[in-house]
Amino acid sequence: MQYNTQQPRLPMPEYGRSVQNMVNHALTITDREERQRCANTIIKIMGNMYPLLRDLPDFKQKLWDHLAIMADFKLDIDYPYEIVQPDTLNSAPERIPYSNGRIRYRHYGFFLERLIKKAMEMPEGEERAQLVHLIAIQMRKNFITWNKDSVEIQKLISDLEDYTHGAIRLTEEDLEITDLEPSAAQRHRTVFALQRRRAAKKK
Repeated sequence: MQYNTQQPRLPMPEYGRSVQNMVNHALTITDREERQRCANTIIKIMGNMYPLLRDLPDFKQKLWDHLAIMADFKLDIDYPYEIVQPDTLNSAPERIPYSNGRIRYRHYGFFLERLIKKAMEMPEGEERAQLVHLIAIQMRKNFITWNKDSVEIQKLISDLEDYTHGAIRLTEEDLEITDLEPSAAQRHRTVFALQRRRAAKKK
């Protein structure tokens, strides 16, 4: 008994060994017209295997590309499309340009540093003040991701001053974020509301 593991590796396993045997047979046909008819028949069979993909605009072209791959690019026929070339088939994709810049405080993230630089470039005014306020709120959110116990507002202000090399010096009153940390009563009301919602869903 011959197992599939003992047979040659399939270049396109999704079509199965029967289709690969048809392609191998087409390579042995000496008459060009008959070889062309055989290739057209193989394409129809391959297309019938994936009827849901027929509406794709490049579906037919992919079938002919796959036929050429299964024939190891040795099938001498008239292809209706410009098929993929062997030298580009296994070409490596372009490397993604990752940023290697150093982040001063990794728990705040690189995006926040870009926002702070943008705020430093802006002139004094209401728009800059609003951006700084949003930056402080985002700093708190990023900070609490790593330290869930508490957030010291003075620590955020100090880090923001350090980020900007003293260009932005603010107080708690300037930022108006002293109410960002929920009180014990607020937390209790939130938990109680969640418990009531869960009980209502069970009913």
